[in-house]
Amino acid sequence: MKSDKQTGGLVYSTDVGRTCPECRLAIAQCVCGQTVINVSADGIVRVSRETKGRKGKGVTLVKGLGLEAEPLTKLSKQIKATCGCGGTVKDGIIEVQGDHVDTVVAFLLKQGLKAKRAGGAS
Repeated sequence: MKSDKQTGGLVYSTDVGRTCPECRLAIAQCVCGQTVINVSADGIVRVSRETKGRKGKGVTLVKGLGLEAEPLTKLSKQIKATCGCGGTVKDGIIEVQGDHVDTVVAFLLKQGLKAKRAGGAS
C-alpha cells in the first residue's frame, strides 16, 4: 500500500477548501513553507493595472506592502470598499477588480503610505 506522500495526499476538502498535501491544513493555515512576505525593500507601494491572463478584464494590483496576512486582508477590504468593487489577496498582492489605480494610490497616500503608480502609460 502506498503512503499519502506517494499518492500526493489530500488537496481539497469540502469542509475547508484547498488543503496543503504536506500538513493537511487549509492553505490559509498552512505552516509548511510559511514565510513573511516583504515584496518591496524600498518601502514604496506600487499600484499597477494588468489584463494578462484575465481574458481582457483589467485588475488593479497593489504590490510591496510587506504586511502579514491578517492586516493585508483588512487593508484589502478597505480598498475594495473605497473602490466599490471586488477583489482578492494572492501571494501578498492585493488584486482589485477594474481600473482603479488612481483611486487606490490616493487612498494609500491618505493612509500615510508611500505609494506610486507603476507600469505603462496612464
